Amino acid sequence: MPHIIGDFAHTWPFYLGFALAYLVGSVPFGLIITRLFGLGDVRKIGSGSIGATNVLRTGSKKAAAATLLLDGAKGFVPVLLAANYGPDMTVLAAGGAVIGHLFPVWLLFRGGKGVATTLGVLLALAWPVGLIACGLWLAAALLLRYSSLASLIAIASSPGFAYWLARPQFGEIAAFLALLVVLKHAGNIRRLVKGEESRITFRDG
Repeated sequence: MPHIIGDFAHTWPFYLGFALAYLVGSVPFGLIITRLFGLGDVRKIGSGSIGATNVLRTGSKKAAAATLLLDGAKGFVPVLLAANYGPDMTVLAAGGAVIGHLFPVWLLFRGGKGVATTLGVLLALAWPVGLIACGLWLAAALLLRYSSLASLIAIASSPGFAYWLARPQFGEIAAFLALLVVLKHAGNIRRLVKGEESRITFRDG
């Protein structure tokens, strides 16, 4: 990993790679899609998040699915492109994309919770790790019917699989991203403990 305060002549590509990934990650697809679908401002319903789970609370499964795919893509594409420039650039792009989603400059740094974008990042870093994380999320969501708990299980387990199936450097960035996602779910964790967390519902739309 390049030293963050190293010679700018050598480190500027890494800063640029991180910045570009951040800008891609910060595109608020949940907000854009709900407005395009005529569903209003997703920040004013449910949890106020711009992620797919909150978009589903509008009653539109199509809007939620589109948000899920696009939020995943904005993690997947930057990392896949960055992989052409080596593992250091790949790791920086992974961090930039997820941080962009969590703290988008366009929304005064108030973004989503990073699950779909992190899953997209994991699929690009090492597809077996990403598939395992997606499978864990789906299994936990179907069994427990708590999207937040399924997300925590899937993302928190990913560093171990990344260390085992990919490389230590990818395990380290997966651990960093997992920490960010867990912190963004602090309110959900409190509600889960109190038995107040909303379950997944499937309404037509």
